Amino acid sequence: MRDLDTSKTIQLLNHIMEFELAGVVRYTHYSLMVIGPNRIPIVGFFKAQANESLLHAQEAGEIITGLEGHPSQRIAAIEETNRHSVTDLLQESLNHEQKALDMYKQLLHVVEDASIYLEEYARTKIGQEEMHTLEVKKMLRDFS
Repeated sequence: MRDLDTSKTIQLLNHIMEFELAGVVRYTHYSLMVIGPNRIPIVGFFKAQANESLLHAQEAGEIITGLEGHPSQRIAAIEETNRHSVTDLLQESLNHEQKALDMYKQLLHVVEDASIYLEEYARTKIGQEEMHTLEVKKMLRDFS
């Protein structure tokens, strides 16, 4: 085992927390913008994603304070494309999930062989983000 770089870990977790909080806003916005015959299940999907983003932000914040860090009160920047077709919303969702996946992979790189708990946390989130990416890709196939 190597020593945990606590400072770098807290920094990455704060970045994750800000990004996940932006996801709450992003997915809530998406759920409001969906129209058309598939509206109800897609709205449900986006609302579930918003709730999960909040949970992920809270989990990151709990770890930050457990490491004696200070959770950020900011949220990551949210790009507004003003394109609200279901395809556009799902593509933006896919891009968001892939960025989240990259952040959790960065975290894994920093905590690997330094903290079993944090390593498992990062691996679990990577698995969840990969699953979301697959789901969104399957949803997008209907529009190709």
